[in-house]
Amino acid sequence: MTPDPPTPARGRRRLKNVAITLALGIAMFAAGAVLIQPATPGTPPSPASAPPGAAARSAAPAAALTVRLERLPGDWNTWSALGMARIEQARTTADPALYAAAEKALRRSLALQPSGNSGAETGMAALAAARHDFTAARTWAEKALTSDPYNPAVYGVLADAHTQLGHYRDAERAVQKMNDLRPDAASLARASYVFELRGSTGRATELMRRSLTAATTDSERAFAHACLSNLALEDGDARLALSEAEQGLRKAPADPALLDARARAHAALGQAKQARADWQRATDIAPLPHLLLALGETHQALGDDEQAEVQYTLLRAQDTLRTSAGDPPDTDAILFEADHGNPVRAVTMAEEALRARPFVAVHDAYGWALHRAGRSQEALKHADQALALGTRNALWHYHRAAVHYALGNDQAATADLRSVLGQAPALNPLHAAQARALLKRIGTRP
Repeated sequence: MTPDPPTPARGRRRLKNVAITLALGIAMFAAGAVLIQPATPGTPPSPASAPPGAAARSAAPAAALTVRLERLPGDWNTWSALGMARIEQARTTADPALYAAAEKALRRSLALQPSGNSGAETGMAALAAARHDFTAARTWAEKALTSDPYNPAVYGVLADAHTQLGHYRDAERAVQKMNDLRPDAASLARASYVFELRGSTGRATELMRRSLTAATTDSERAFAHACLSNLALEDGDARLALSEAEQGLRKAPADPALLDARARAHAALGQAKQARADWQRATDIAPLPHLLLALGETHQALGDDEQAEVQYTLLRAQDTLRTSAGDPPDTDAILFEADHGNPVRAVTMAEEALRARPFVAVHDAYGWALHRAGRSQEALKHADQALALGTRNALWHYHRAAVHYALGNDQAATADLRSVLGQAPALNPLHAAQARALLKRIGTRP
């Protein structure tokens, strides 16, 4: 059999650019989890699907690359790009089976070109991040940097891995290097997140607006508008948050992150039914854990326990799948178990998650699980660690307020609650009601 012809230099550059672009987009969304809908009793679960148009758009790059590989099966650059495309397709459609297809393509690329294959190594890093194996993501990213130390996409995945592993200074250095190499929309978005984690929402907003200006794709623009909406909400400006989300939705009406952002803005404005409608639409498109949990708890706040239970059943199905696969739990699963399941089990789940991912969000979930299990003294340490960077997260402040209240420190509890219950609380309707009720109890306690 004659060897496959080499990819022309121009084609290699084009495929490398495709891989870099996909890696930047994938890594920005790598913290999301995949959820499946439960099947009928006695049958295995089947993946949830996005609307037909969205599914077709996400499948198009992979389909084109597959056609190319039929002609050039030895083209390792194309195998690498196909792996990246499959990861992006999995994110868009919430189909976890595509991760296996992505890994197969990436490993095929590495088999054809074992050394100096930065594209496939970056893909393996992005895949590990998408699966929430951030230690492996860091290892693959460092390997990719050995192959190509000037690839900004690698620094993006490396920054994500360091962030989730609690290595915040290392993450900041990686983000700085990424921006030094190419200050595009993805690089600026990561720089914005560095400041958001530190509670510097003004600087974070400035950088995210620069990211929006630099955006060249609909996906990048949608991401920027969703982030700007959430940043406005953190600053207590729910009307600006609503405006940002609606600007994005005019261009990307089926984007789940934008629908989530608009739902949160509606909730902050006291418009629970509008929030519920947006969360319902978002979960119809991509039934991700945080969306299902927000929808279920909003149903519960509105007194529709039956519909709330539908969402909670979906979350339990996801956790069953996660357990059978041996994957570590995500924060949404821990919080769900703490509030709507068995708090003692939630503590065990959080301990497992924290070993693999000592990120501030995991400290919050662990602290909340400990509190719900009656271990508030231990919970306080983790509630403090969640907020140690200065992150302005309303839910984490509410959680710490409840811990302070349980320990008899009404002054500290009140301070946390007042930071939450401003003119536009960035909480879903159930948590907002619980926070107000807690503040009322403090006011009437002797």
